[in-house]
Amino acid sequence: MANECAICGKKTTFGTKYARRGAAKAKGGSGAKISGKTGRTFKPNLQNVRADVNGTVKRIRVCTSCLSAGKVKKAARGQMKIRKALAS
Repeated sequence: MANECAICGKKTTFGTKYARRGAAKAKGGSGAKISGKTGRTFKPNLQNVRADVNGTVKRIRVCTSCLSAGKVKKAARGQMKIRKALAS
């Protein structure tokens, strides 16, 4: 799937947005009433990253929570050229 993290599999989820009307009971009102419900999507914050995957450098889409947790080993700059030179 295009909009999915390559590490943890986090992808688009669905939820509901509620529109409320009226003052809360704690503020002296009669309570907030739901006046409308709308569907919405929650999308993961995906970044394109050059990562070292099983000894090869690949571009993968990874969520920022996996990046900050250190689950992805980012490839060093210029590493593809060095590996191609060593392979030949």
